[in-house]
This record gives sequence, C-alpha cells and structure tokens, in this order.
Amino acid sequence: MTTVFPRSVSVVIPVRDDALLLEVCLGALAHQTRQPDEIVIVDNGSSDDTVAVAERFGARVVSEPIQGIPRASAAGYDAATGDIIARLDADSRPGPEWVERIERTFRTREDVDFVTGEPRFYGSTPMVHWMGTHLYIGGMYASMTPVLGHAPLYGSNMAMRASVWRLLSAEVHREQTNIHDDFDLSFHIRPGMTVLRDRDLVVEVSARPFQDWASLRRRLSYVVPTVRLHLSEEPLHRRRQARREADRSSVGR
Repeated sequence: MTTVFPRSVSVVIPVRDDALLLEVCLGALAHQTRQPDEIVIVDNGSSDDTVAVAERFGARVVSEPIQGIPRASAAGYDAATGDIIARLDADSRPGPEWVERIERTFRTREDVDFVTGEPRFYGSTPMVHWMGTHLYIGGMYASMTPVLGHAPLYGSNMAMRASVWRLLSAEVHREQTNIHDDFDLSFHIRPGMTVLRDRDLVVEVSARPFQDWASLRRRLSYVVPTVRLHLSEEPLHRRRQARREADRSSVGR
C-alpha cells in the first residue's frame, strides 16, 4: 500500500492599507481544522497597522515597496516555503476547513496543479451580492474558460503546487500594474497542467468592488489589457490547439 504524505501549506496574502480586514482574515486562519505551515503577508507599502497585525498573528512579513498586486503576489509566492502555495486577499474570510480541503486535494490528486474556488460575497445588499456572483464571477468563468482552455484562477481563493510556480515565476508579468495578476497567471498555465475548479472551496469575500461604478469600472478596466497582453504573444487558435493536443496525450497515457 502506497503511503501518501501530507503536504506543507503556505498561505500568501498581499496587502496594502487593509489592517482591519486583514485582522479578520488572520483570525479565520487561526481557527482552521488544519493549520497552515506558514502565512506570508506581503506588505505592499502600507501606511496603517498592516505589519503590526500580521506580526501579532505570527505571520511572516515580506516587504514589497513597489506598489502593484502582480508584483506583490509574485513576491509572496517567491518567498513561500511550502509544497502548496494558497492565496487569499485581505478581505477574504476562509471557513474552518479551507486549508484542510486544499491540502487534501493536492495530496490525493497528483494530477492537479492548480485549484480555484468560489466566492460568497458579504458587506453589501443581496442584489449586489447576486450581481457579483452571477455577473462578475459567473461572467469571468463563462468568458475566460473558452479563451484559456481551462478555468481561470480566482485570486481571492486559489492554490497551486510550489513546483509549478517555480516553473512559471519568470514568465508572469509582475512589472505590469494595469492587469489582473490571477488572470495573468492563468494565461501562463502550460498545456498539460491541470486546473481544478472546486465549487465547494468557498471563501467569503468583500463585495466592496461592486459598491460603486468607479470601483467596478477600475476592476473591469484591467481585463482587456490582461487579455490583449497575452493574445499578442500567443494567438488564440494556437493556444487552443496546444491545449487539445496536451489533453489528447494525457488521455492516451
């Protein structure tokens, strides 16, 4: 009988001036049924109590003074020491079995390279929560999955093998400031790598990006530059062909 060993888990959270929400997030991580092996907080030039909050919860703080989520998240992934790198945002509130479910998935599914989960929005009206879930997130999966050939990664609730990150770390566009870092990483996923969309991996996420038109417009404005950046490097038909060939090869093995 083959023994399957547990995997060590690093949780990476990029933060800039979000100390109050970070405290709630870290409180949720402190009550996990399976504790993460480390928590890496990437301080992206905060002027509030972000660092003090992180240190109070025993997290390791990595400083990335040049602002931008692509740069901050990549710095956190680079610094992580676990076999699995999980990602949350400061306004994420993971349930008590979040880390346990991620670790079990990667331990028992050797074919899986990435896991992406679902949001449950909080902090606004039921209508705003519905629109965030069905129009923004639902639209993301519906529009991006055919383009990518796999489910896109959702940065507020995702995880990947550290070995996969090391393969892709030099390719991501960490210097860009007007793109979504999770979409960018999604485009760099190679043929043959597997993304599991786990609909039962649910994290509560703030609905603040949808509270006003200016916030929503800013988030949407990052989508087109992200897609254009990658389609200029690799035409869509070639990407689809490479994914199909990789899928056929994996079935034949």
